[in-house]
Amino acid sequence: MNIKRAKQEIRDSIEAYLAKDEFGEYRIPAIRQRPILLMGPPGIGKTQVMEQIARECGIALVSYTITHHTRQSAVGLPFIVKKNYGEEEFSVTEYTMSEIISSVYDKMEKTGLKEGILFIDEINCVSETLAPMMLQFLQGKTFGNQKVPEGWVIVTAGNPPEYNKSVREFDVVTLDRIKKIDVEADFDVWKEYAYQQGIHPAVISYLELRRKNFYRVENTVDGKIFATARGWEDLSRLIQVYEILGKTVDREVVSQYIQHRMIAKDFASYLALYYKYRTDYKVEDILKGKWDSITLGKIRTASLDEHLSIVSLLNGKLSELFTECYLTDAYLTKLYDYMVYFREAQDRLTAKNLMEKAEADLEKDKKSELLTKQQERIQKRVVSFFEDASGLESASESTGSDKTGSGSESAGGRSAAAESEVLSSNRNYEFVKALFESETEAYENRTDEISFTLQNVFDFMEAAFGDSQEMVAFITELNANYYSLWFIRENGSDQYYRHNKGLLFDDRQKMILGQMEEVENILNNGIM
Repeated sequence: MNIKRAKQEIRDSIEAYLAKDEFGEYRIPAIRQRPILLMGPPGIGKTQVMEQIARECGIALVSYTITHHTRQSAVGLPFIVKKNYGEEEFSVTEYTMSEIISSVYDKMEKTGLKEGILFIDEINCVSETLAPMMLQFLQGKTFGNQKVPEGWVIVTAGNPPEYNKSVREFDVVTLDRIKKIDVEADFDVWKEYAYQQGIHPAVISYLELRRKNFYRVENTVDGKIFATARGWEDLSRLIQVYEILGKTVDREVVSQYIQHRMIAKDFASYLALYYKYRTDYKVEDILKGKWDSITLGKIRTASLDEHLSIVSLLNGKLSELFTECYLTDAYLTKLYDYMVYFREAQDRLTAKNLMEKAEADLEKDKKSELLTKQQERIQKRVVSFFEDASGLESASESTGSDKTGSGSESAGGRSAAAESEVLSSNRNYEFVKALFESETEAYENRTDEISFTLQNVFDFMEAAFGDSQEMVAFITELNANYYSLWFIRENGSDQYYRHNKGLLFDDRQKMILGQMEEVENILNNGIM
């Protein structure tokens, strides 16, 4: 199965293992909770999937690559104790606590989470001295004398023999005690992930054109040559940073990540053309609705690969804008929650209090290790908003302070000083509310700009290609991108709906929109 289906299978298993009855007992007792073995080629995202599942299930994660361990660190060090059996005293070997089991307890104490996943990677590549301990671990869920704590699900991962010479085969007795899931590389599934993670559009478009180069491992006289999903993602991050720094990604740089000479050379050539087309066709002008007959004529005489590269360039820029809009929307939604809290207690709170609360919430969530990087950045924006508001609030108060005497009484019997303090607090809330409304207005204006940009791209696509395979490719990529569909669902696009229906994408769109509800809950967990 692909990694997306495997993730769902693992998540379903974990939810079943952690389900409790009315007496608080696990419905599936620990002895029947089979360790999960995720078997698949390297670099397809097995470790990342475990991180995602832990966050989505709200449980802890302890992750180890077992090949980094010796028998002593995995099992514990032996020591001698004296024990009496009958009337005789004997010397008995016991073991200190395993480093791995100790890490589980440390994680429970650090995060406050009592349930979690113990993930052991490269389980079938251990040394000869450690192999018997791994079999004991899978069969009895123990390292040395210590059991894995109740409420912790064991998930392991390994590579098939064709990818690793160090692989050891499990015997039937062991295989009969685990839940084995075989997984394989799947570009379509990875592409959904790639859009959500902001993978460079040149990487996505290249692999769309040359799918066979997404994942390849081959044996040659010079050793293994390969291209993996992990390699493409890491290369993408480097390309994005190199663009900021004004550096060039050439064939030699690509080959450091894509260790397959032919593929590295091919992608480096494609990337150079990608940059060339971006300049030649003035993509930034197209986004603004500016193009002429010369540009259209040049496009019509170009090759299909060139057409698809242009489509990819436009989709890539739109994706950046849609993602920006999504993150701002999530930030304002989070900020709104704090403003509601502020409104309910405005007589005793200031912007500084809200800043301190947002900081405390951030630290609490970070400690639990359930925050994604995206969620962390959003919370930091909230902290920054109240920090800025606090500074402006203080400056405003210092220039317009109330000079009312502290000894006078109001008509209701409250001192003038107390009355002034309440009025000041109310003014503080109104002041911060005005800043929030300003941010909201700016977001709405930006959303309108991005809607016009989408319209400009559709106008250009219609003028250049009409209802051709290029338009099919454009709509297909919009439908594959979570952020594109989110933006269109929230803000509409008559041209998208017209072409989507005309090109018979209705069924696929309904399926994707149905999936989006679940994905949005996952992405927004802790945000909304």
